[in-house]
Amino acid sequence: MAKFSTDLDEAFSALADPTRRAIVSRLCEGPKSVTELSEPFEMALPSLLKHVRILEQSGLVSTEKIGRVRTCKIEANALHATKAWISQHIEAWEDRLDRMEAHIERMKGEK
Repeated sequence: MAKFSTDLDEAFSALADPTRRAIVSRLCEGPKSVTELSEPFEMALPSLLKHVRILEQSGLVSTEKIGRVRTCKIEANALHATKAWISQHIEAWEDRLDRMEAHIERMKGEK
């Protein structure tokens, strides 16, 4: 459980930044070189690389360098783990809301 929690902490920490979320969104379209990733951002390449490294450390993104080109791709397993955690909590809240709605309906019927 501790490893799972640490992985989630790193993933959510990485995704807390809007630039990194935008990078992940772009990579969901398919692998891209760092140069391609940098196109919509108004920042120097070293700054973008810092964001990529954080995403890589979190396990959300992997990179491969072939010659002078570093290509980034999304790591679906890490995204699935964050989705599973979020889905679990959504399901719990939906159950609570369903019970509350049923309770309210019972109270209305008692009047």
